[in-house]
Order: sequence, then structure tokens, then C-alpha cells
Amino acid sequence: MLSIGAVLPFLAALTEPQRIFEHPLLQPLIKWLGFTTAEQLLLPLTVIFGIAAIIAGAIRMLLLWASVRFSFKIGSELSVNVYRRTLYQSYATHISRNSSEVINVIWVKVSEVIFYIFMPGLTLISSVVMVVAIIIALFYVIPGVALALMGGFALLYALIIKMTRGRVRADSQKIARESNNVIKNLQEGLGGIRDVLIDGSQESFCAIYQQTNRVLRRAQGNNQIISQGPRAGMEVLGTIMIATLAYILSRQPGGIGHAIPILAALALGLQRLLPALQQAYHSLSTIQGAQASLQDTLTLLDQDLPAYAGQQAATRMAFNDSIRLKRISFQYAAEAPWILENLDLVIQKGSRVGFIGGTGSGKSTLLDIVMGLLQPTLGSMEIDHQLIDQVNCRSWQAHIAHVPQSVFLTDNSILENIAFGVEKSLINMELVIQAARQAQIVDMIDSWPLKYQTAVGERGVQLSGGQRQRIGIARALYKQADVIIFDEATSALDSETEEAVMQAIDALDGNITILIIAHRLNTLRKCNKIIKLGNRGIISDNTSIKMNA
Repeated sequence: MLSIGAVLPFLAALTEPQRIFEHPLLQPLIKWLGFTTAEQLLLPLTVIFGIAAIIAGAIRMLLLWASVRFSFKIGSELSVNVYRRTLYQSYATHISRNSSEVINVIWVKVSEVIFYIFMPGLTLISSVVMVVAIIIALFYVIPGVALALMGGFALLYALIIKMTRGRVRADSQKIARESNNVIKNLQEGLGGIRDVLIDGSQESFCAIYQQTNRVLRRAQGNNQIISQGPRAGMEVLGTIMIATLAYILSRQPGGIGHAIPILAALALGLQRLLPALQQAYHSLSTIQGAQASLQDTLTLLDQDLPAYAGQQAATRMAFNDSIRLKRISFQYAAEAPWILENLDLVIQKGSRVGFIGGTGSGKSTLLDIVMGLLQPTLGSMEIDHQLIDQVNCRSWQAHIAHVPQSVFLTDNSILENIAFGVEKSLINMELVIQAARQAQIVDMIDSWPLKYQTAVGERGVQLSGGQRQRIGIARALYKQADVIIFDEATSALDSETEEAVMQAIDALDGNITILIIAHRLNTLRKCNKIIKLGNRGIISDNTSIKMNA
């Protein structure tokens, strides 16, 4: 409004300075400044027009800065909130999801929400305000033309929006779906790179990625064309309107000299109006194109947080006697088969208990229930005769550490992997060394040049299988867990390495309760009790299995 309002007196002073000099509203200012001729107005009006342009530009820059900072701050908080809520979901929820879809939402789709929802939303608001302001300014200068402009442009953009709405919605769904598939394909190809190289299946993965990526990029391109396409047509229409008005005004009394200030105001107004209109339309179509990504983000944002979220680490509940499973039955879904049925089990504190059984017999599921990761469909678990439920489950899990077949290692140092999940500045070095010594890995670490600062590589690729397992044991000991569960932790190791790892396990404190899943009975030879699972329950619960073997 400022720049459009300033151009009219400025150009009028250039073409008809005497008319401006004699204007009644300017007489007090002219007398105060002591001007005696019309030409003396040119310099002040030029300065005023320049100042108006500078102020208008500064306002636009301020608006851009505020919009971008605000959008990215919201986006950062949104991404952290979605990630936090996702991490707090139950184990059953996590195993029912595809991790690539979750990662895609947390990182890619939240970024899309920033770029395609928040920023266009703020741009849409500011553009609408600017359009209204420009129309008001033009209406003051040339009311009839301003009204025609507003009506014509509004009608054209409304028609375009109506014609493209269905295509934008369909492309939005394609973008949301195929972006999930792209991440999934990348994870599968890179995650299984050893098999890909051995099998020579690179071209197969590339073909799948190419097809998915082509659909995604085509949909993104369509949305860009739809959002930016009308601009050229609107500029043509604006040019034609200026030419038509110039012709009409040139035929009026005063000729073209009288028309120049009005035409200049109209030209400047259209120069501001058309980009503002295009920005508003582009923002609206961009928001429509990101609806599916927004919906996926909101779905994860709507996840409930458990009551303990954000609280300090849970205080350990008493565990001095036993773990009791009473008539436990479990199935993963209502229509799924039963994994366990009416299972009863007592595990005394400090005992070594082995679990064997065929694939699908429920060994890992049973220990997931013991760890509180899964809730039994029927039955209950008691610790020292205290029922474990959602309220005190975290207090029970504070006792537990888990060493799986494939120990998860972060791409950090040995130190940070033993003290997993602890901020580096808070790591207790003495406790790390003690845990490494108990896991019988301290001599190996001391032999490396960087010792505990040695990097392990992505997923521990720079370590052997036995070294990874011992770091897993050291991690459990750093936590000072008194219930350690080994889920086929040695099944992927050769006999010699397995023997070394089992010696480390056997040397652990006698007060630590150890539960071991294994396929080989020899691995369980030092267990107090061996439980054989099958047919959805316990087949045998005694040490005679070892003797018979």
C-alpha cells in the first residue's frame, strides 16, 4: 500500500508538477518547507518514494524471516514430539509396524509438513493480507479497474482450483505412499548388502527403486506444475488489462499525460498483486498436495504417551524370591494362533534357567513376557508374589538386561556402547571398566590403540561376533541388572567363541538370575534347570533333558 500510494504523487510531480504544487492538502507542508516553485517538490518526493520502497522491502524481508524461523521451529518440535511418542509405544506396537514407514514419517514427512504445510500456510495468510491491501490501494486510485481485477482474478483462480483438486489429492496420496516404499527399498538393499553382493541382485533392487522413485517424482512434478502453471496466464491477463486501460485513458480529456500516473500505479499494483495472488494459489495447492503426508504425521503425533513418560528412571521393585508365571496364554492378535496356553512357571532368584524348543515354540515370546515387553493375553506374572501390571512394569524392567543373538551397537565408541543410552558426560568410567572385566573383554580393549574410544562402526561391523556379544554382556553388567536374558546370544558363534562367551556368562555373580535360550543343549550344561517348550506350553521342566541328551 505504501509503495503504490507513493508512486502516484511521485509520477504526478514528474509529469504535472504544478498540479501537485497547487494541491490544497499540500499547502501547509509547502509553506512550512518554504518552497516557492513546483520543481522544488521533485527531490523531496523522490526521497519519500525511495524511503517507501525501502520500508516495503524491509517489511517483506522481515515477514520472510519470521515465517521461516517460525515454520522450522514448529517443525523441529513436531519431529521431536513424533519421535518421542513413537519411542514410548509398546513393544507389541513396534513389531507390528514397518520401521521404514515410521522413519519416513519422523524425518521425511515432517520435513514435508514444514515445507509444504507450515511455510505455505503462513505465506497464504500473508499473501491474502497483501492482496486485500493492494486491492484497497488500487480501489482508492482506480475503483472500477480494481473491482474488475479482483473479480476476474478470483474467478480464474477458483476455476483452476476446482479443476485440479482431484489430481492434487491423488498425487498427494502417491507421494505419501511411494516415499514409504523408497525408504523401505533403500533399507532393504543397503541392510542386506552382503547377500546383494553375493547374489548379484543389484539390478533387481535398482529396478524396484527406479519404479517407485519414478512414480514419486512424477507425482511431485505434477503438483509443481499445477501450483506454478497459472502464473504465466495471469501475467498475460494483467498486461492486456494495462494496455486496454491505457487505450481508454488516452482517449479521455487530458490525454496520455494525465493517464501516466494512473497507469504507473496500476502497473506497480499488478506487479505486487500478481505475485501475491500466485503465492496464495501456490501455497493453497501445495498444502493440498501435502495432505496425505500431514495425515500420516498427525497419526503418529496422536499416539498416547504412557504415564511414566518424561519421569525419572524407575526405582527398582523388590526382587528377593522368585518370578512366577500363572496360567499364561498369549496370542499376537485376536485372529492369530495361540503361542502359549495355560503355562505355569517358577524361576527362583539367582538360578540359571535354560530354554530349548523348536522354531515357533514360544521361547522368545515367553521371555518377552518375563521382560514386560509383552503383556499376557490371559494369566499373570508375579515378582515376589506382587502382580506385575502397567503401573509397576517399569520398576520390574529396571532389574532386566537383554543380550540378543545380534547385539545392537551404535556407530560410536566402545565406551558409549557399553554405557548404552547414557549421555557421554554422565558415563561412569570405573563402572564401564568393571563391566568389561566381568565380561572378560577388558584385555582385548586395552590392546587397542584407542582403548575405550575405539569406534565399532555401523552395527559393530568392525568387531567379531564374539566381541559384539561380550560388549552386550558388559552393557548388561554396566546397567547392574540382576536378571540377564540371553536370547540365542551364542547361536551364531563358532564353538570356540561360544565356549569363551559362555565362560564369561558362567563367571557372573551368583545372585544374578540368568535365563538362556539356546538350540544346543551343550550351551545349557551349567544351567540349574532346563525347560523344553513345544505345543504352546512346557513339555519338560527338569534337568534330565541334559542327562538324556
